[in-house]
Amino acid sequence: MQIYWFKAQAPLRVLALAKHLGIEAETIEVDMMAGGLRSDSYAALNAHAKAPTLVDHGNVIWESAAIMAYLCVRVGSDMWPAHNPNEQVEVLRWLTWSEGHWSPAVAPWYFEYVVKPTFGIGAPDPAALARAPEALHRFAPTLEARLREQPWVACGRLTIADFHLASMARYWEDTGTPLETYPAIVAWLERLAEIPAWSDPWPPSRYALR
Repeated sequence: MQIYWFKAQAPLRVLALAKHLGIEAETIEVDMMAGGLRSDSYAALNAHAKAPTLVDHGNVIWESAAIMAYLCVRVGSDMWPAHNPNEQVEVLRWLTWSEGHWSPAVAPWYFEYVVKPTFGIGAPDPAALARAPEALHRFAPTLEARLREQPWVACGRLTIADFHLASMARYWEDTGTPLETYPAIVAWLERLAEIPAWSDPWPPSRYALR
């Protein structure tokens, strides 16, 4: 099994899950700054020039949520409830909510204070965040209410939905994302940080990206 990655939030989810589940995989870092995502060899695996991509016994899978589900099925983990349709629907609801609402709401701070410094594409621009809190405060109460009811997002236990939803929000303090008025979300992020694989998901890096 190979997992292609570079240092960004979507690969982070997959790498953390693989590590958490004890899955042995060859982790292949793609040199994004050198055009590795646009190489012919990588395009043959992922025509969208994005990461992560997983290759396993002829299966080529892209999109982090699909890869996470595949990894869970591979080892029989109920972090993706493969044999429980009702729980699948619950996890899928939060995965799609993350993609459609939560991730875009958190992304402005992640882009300005994580992506820009990591890839050397300019200094953070606080002015670009002027209207960002509107979307955050529209959607954060939904997650806050859920996490007041239970410690994890779906099914009453840790699932791939938690890893998906937290992959940008984990940086909230460093980026100044205004989550301090949402104590249940903050407590959830702190619980995730206690998981060793989530706290330290990255394989050794060959490149000087920080």
